[in-house]
Amino acid sequence: MTEPKVRAPELTGRGWLNTDGRQLRLADLRGRIVVLDFWTFCCINCLHVVDELRPLEERYSDVLVVIGVHSPKFAHERDPAALAAAVERHGVTHPVLDDPELVTWRQYAARAWPTLAVVDPTGYVVASMAGEGHADGLARLIDQLITEHEERGTLRRGGEVATLAAAPQTTLRFPAKALPLPDGGSLVADTVHHRLVELAPDQQTVRRTIGDGSRGRLDGPAEEAQFSEPQGLCWLPPRIAEIAGYELVVADTVNHLLRGVQFPADGGPPQVRTIAGTGRPWRAKADFHRHDAYAMDLSSPWDVAWYADRVIVAMAGVHQLWSFDPGARTVEMWAGTTVEGLRDGPLREAWLAQPSGLSVSPDGARLWIADSETSALRYVEQEQLHTAVGTGLFDFGHADGPAATALLQHPLGVAALPDGAVLVADTYNGAIRRFDPATDQVATVATGLADPSDLVVADDGTVLVVESAGHRLVPLAPAELARAEQAPESRLRTERPATALAAGEVELTVVFSPAPGQQLDSSFGPATRLEVSAMPAELLRDGAGVGSELTRRLVLDPAVGGGVLQVVAQAATCDADGPHAACHLTRQDWGVPVTIAPDGAGSLPLVLRGVDPQLGRADPG
Repeated sequence: MTEPKVRAPELTGRGWLNTDGRQLRLADLRGRIVVLDFWTFCCINCLHVVDELRPLEERYSDVLVVIGVHSPKFAHERDPAALAAAVERHGVTHPVLDDPELVTWRQYAARAWPTLAVVDPTGYVVASMAGEGHADGLARLIDQLITEHEERGTLRRGGEVATLAAAPQTTLRFPAKALPLPDGGSLVADTVHHRLVELAPDQQTVRRTIGDGSRGRLDGPAEEAQFSEPQGLCWLPPRIAEIAGYELVVADTVNHLLRGVQFPADGGPPQVRTIAGTGRPWRAKADFHRHDAYAMDLSSPWDVAWYADRVIVAMAGVHQLWSFDPGARTVEMWAGTTVEGLRDGPLREAWLAQPSGLSVSPDGARLWIADSETSALRYVEQEQLHTAVGTGLFDFGHADGPAATALLQHPLGVAALPDGAVLVADTYNGAIRRFDPATDQVATVATGLADPSDLVVADDGTVLVVESAGHRLVPLAPAELARAEQAPESRLRTERPATALAAGEVELTVVFSPAPGQQLDSSFGPATRLEVSAMPAELLRDGAGVGSELTRRLVLDPAVGGGVLQVVAQAATCDADGPHAACHLTRQDWGVPVTIAPDGAGSLPLVLRGVDPQLGRADPG
């Protein structure tokens, strides 16, 4: 091993999940290879890593222990009940440390969600890596550690660590999105049951299911087809459906696919087919060209809507909107650069942050967007992206009144109303909010809901709330829709500590070392890429822009005082052995809160892969 070794700090937090109440210590895991996954359940990239780790956990079950260290961004994520629900919702089966005060996060010098730290069988940190896409490199590192520690006699095999409680049985389990049916019933994405459910008008009686209820990606008739945590749904216009051969589009989120569902006219069982995606998550260079829908990788499609004669896809995994043409069977990037943030303007220059809900205004002119990570309500009109409510990645809360000062907290759903107003499923506030563009005011119309994730507006004006953590659909009373009261105000910021930097010159360094058996790959241009920007832009006097080196001289303006440095780094590698070497792209987007201080640091190290230079200064615990 060439990386510097430091003793792994102890695991410290409020409590544990998936351990039957036991507190785990690193001493209990001595002899095993441990991967610490620093995550927060709002973060789509963190959820990608949870899925990437599943095959490794199965493959190395006798030597590997994965521990999720939950380090929350939003206030709602500090609630232990909300964390327990998220662990079930996302199928996390390994032990999870609840670290609401970011104690262990700081001990391991984490700077980004997600971050992985690898601890060897003797209790030393041997690697740290930010972002997603590390599964292949982790497998190579684990193989290397197995060989090394078997030879040394320090590897211990076997022994279960996680203990899972049985989940309650409910008709729906964490439903995500829904559509109204003509007779007053609903079609619901029953996410954790990996299926679609058709409910009768009482919103309780199941009339039909589509999907066999197990995680998978099979096409075929309703009773055999499989999904993996489906989310968004949209109907195609009849003329388009006739051409495409299916009526319904489904965002099959964890499969990274779009699926089409045909409802035969003779009443036969619905048929499911894959209509876009390969099943692999997108990791490539951003472009705005059209691509064959079946050959293009997608990234956690979260919602879908018919707008501007195409299906718009909230591609949450890469912070963009994509479009899908059912007739031409093509997909293309439509809005957003893949940089995570809040910036308005022309669609191809704007920034989004995990768009999660879509709704089209009744006149078809506006596409409303619940942009969850910026806690924002945004909209597209005339090829421009605008923000109605929200200020950025780190400001959130529950505040009504003028839109410029109103706050949301990680909204996942949105619904345009016939009167021009917009309802927002303000998920982490457990509330439904109403924005009126005519008055530019935000009001709270309902509270006390369990993670509302979508809103269904029927033709008769009835509004249903998809109460995800309540496992049901509930109606909003007409009187609630007319409310314009102001709720008690709460203004918050992400509690992640800001990095104190010196005024003037600061050296930004992104640490990257290829995984064992890999090497940098410059076959298609420079192997590395670094893009730097700031919010506000005035924070950076110099150093903004794109380059191929992973080191950059930044000049910070002391008059600004602080802000967020937006850093996007990527590195292309290929396998060093074999005639048909596989290629890999590692990428991470950091939003680093910074403050300028007289005694601030003159350097900012970030780790894409390697060992964080600051980890050696952590308290060993």
